[in-house]
Amino acid sequence: MTNQELLTSSYDFTLPDELIATHPASPRDAAKLLVYNRTTDEITHTTFASFEEFIPSNCALIFNDTKVIKARLYGHKPSGGKIELLINRALNAHDVNVYLRGKVKVGTKVVFEENLHVEVQTLNQDGSRVVHFFINETLARFEDVLPIIDKIGHVPLPPYIQREDNQEDESEYQSVFAQNAGAVAAPTASLHFTDEQHKRVCLNHKHAFVTLHVGSGTFKPVEHEVITEHPMHSEYYDISDKAKNILDSDIPVLCVGTTSTRTVEFYDKHGKVQRGEANLFLHPNNKPSRVNHLLTNFHLPKSTLLMLVASFVGVDKAQELYKIAIEEKYRFYSYGDAMLII
Repeated sequence: MTNQELLTSSYDFTLPDELIATHPASPRDAAKLLVYNRTTDEITHTTFASFEEFIPSNCALIFNDTKVIKARLYGHKPSGGKIELLINRALNAHDVNVYLRGKVKVGTKVVFEENLHVEVQTLNQDGSRVVHFFINETLARFEDVLPIIDKIGHVPLPPYIQREDNQEDESEYQSVFAQNAGAVAAPTASLHFTDEQHKRVCLNHKHAFVTLHVGSGTFKPVEHEVITEHPMHSEYYDISDKAKNILDSDIPVLCVGTTSTRTVEFYDKHGKVQRGEANLFLHPNNKPSRVNHLLTNFHLPKSTLLMLVASFVGVDKAQELYKIAIEEKYRFYSYGDAMLII
């Protein structure tokens, strides 16, 4: 019989629609914060403005400095048929993995503004496509396409937000310390920091940055009955020398977000390589080995992110914390409230 913690059904819960946050808290640090202390089993309800009061002493914070690109593009075939393109991730300088809404085959051309177009190279079994980008009919490196995307693209809000992106999202769906362009989803625990608060936290605590370019696979629900059968998506990561020095020491670590957690844990469990592809799936049977504390948002049912939370506290406690959050009217998902596990 399969262990309860490995059953996908153990990670299901019912969320009232009104608790799905469709807009960010304003100001950012006005979001609610649920603090769970594993040593005392105490829960504290506060706001993110008080976050620093709960940071354990002598620990270092690890932030993900990835920057969300305007990954949603609207274009058309030369014949006129409309196509929506969502960039998932660059595989190398020219091959870009995307999702296309509209009928395409290998060789299909999709035209955008600013003399940009793509040509479909491969149709993948998972529904994604590999395309090449062209500027003025010349094959372009992905890094050279980014400034055009920034001009004509749209903020890739998650599907559950159920609205078009607007100007507010251009700044709000981005952390104040976003630096390295490449993510198609925000590292959402980071969105709670105001510029002033982030500077203060960094002044008062050891800290470092890693980069994990979050892919759209982060939203993919686990569809297998047993969670370990889920094929975990892969994302590019890079660990700064400063982060490496912290991670190679015995200083306790507080990761800001599931994305920095996945990065740190992949580094720790897979030979301490500073950059490459990370596809680590943390769950109660694959617990964290280096991260001591976690700041995170409230996640989708049956998601690998909720399973990551359970890797810190166990599935029963994760469900209990989520039940309390729902009762206390915490806002869920990307623009929602936060939880600190210490």
